[in-house]
Amino acid sequence: MDLQPVLDGIVAALAPLAGAEGKVADYIPALACISPQHLGLALRTCEGAASQAGEGAQPFSVQSISKVFTLTLAMRHLDERELWQRIGVEPSGTAFNSLVQLEFEGGKPRNPFINAGAIAVADRLVSVYGQAGAKAALLALVSDLCGEPVVFDEAVAASEAATGFRNMAMCNFMKGFGQIDNAVEAVLDVYFHQCALRMSCVQLARALGYLCRDGAHPLRGSEQVVSERQARRINALMLTCGTYDAAGEFAYRIGLPCKSGVGGGIVAVMPDRLTLAVWSPPLDEAGNSLLGQVALEQFVSRTGLSVF
Repeated sequence: MDLQPVLDGIVAALAPLAGAEGKVADYIPALACISPQHLGLALRTCEGAASQAGEGAQPFSVQSISKVFTLTLAMRHLDERELWQRIGVEPSGTAFNSLVQLEFEGGKPRNPFINAGAIAVADRLVSVYGQAGAKAALLALVSDLCGEPVVFDEAVAASEAATGFRNMAMCNFMKGFGQIDNAVEAVLDVYFHQCALRMSCVQLARALGYLCRDGAHPLRGSEQVVSERQARRINALMLTCGTYDAAGEFAYRIGLPCKSGVGGGIVAVMPDRLTLAVWSPPLDEAGNSLLGQVALEQFVSRTGLSVF
């Protein structure tokens, strides 16, 4: 199947709608000034064929999509018992920055893809690498998967640190329950920086290619990023937990494991076939890109690709 015309057709159909509905993540000052009219798509197949359309090569703040990378890094260096002792694998059913569930469940996050869960993963990484080492290890992993340097957007990281009061509250709350081992400031510094990774749809589709290749490196197929079993588990978590409390809607409408971020990006995985990234900044109430969801739904409709 020639997928370039599919992407071109989606951009042609949706570009006139860009910015018409939804709202950019203006609670993060560095993202408040982003134009709502951006629209980009890119994909990469298991065989390495790549396509892009619209602003697929334009870098943006990946935000919570980074949680896939930090979870991958943690899986590579921690045994399962150590990793999952304080983090669940269930859908949250609440907002990605909710404090209510944390109190009810003793400071243990429901899954690694909500903010509290990603903060708990960051704590594990600080225990393994140290504060500076965790950030360096994340950049090294993502750059290696991309085959080119990837950097943090320091302005976004600073903006998150200056205004991320709910994240600070969650980290302190979990620390109070004994669920965080390291200094709150160190853990949050890693978390705010991971959210400030700056990547394009082209880079995301390439870097996350190991999830459609049974864990094999997207550029060096003989090398495993994670095991086949771990890749299946990451995809399962993306399907059930990757789009905040709208995971059921995504599974129903799109039928692919997805991970979204409030920067307007969404990455989808079709195991054994391809990875697809879309970007459109305006969000719905759950924090997912409005037009990005439509783009993914159209892609599935036009190609017939689904895990179901």
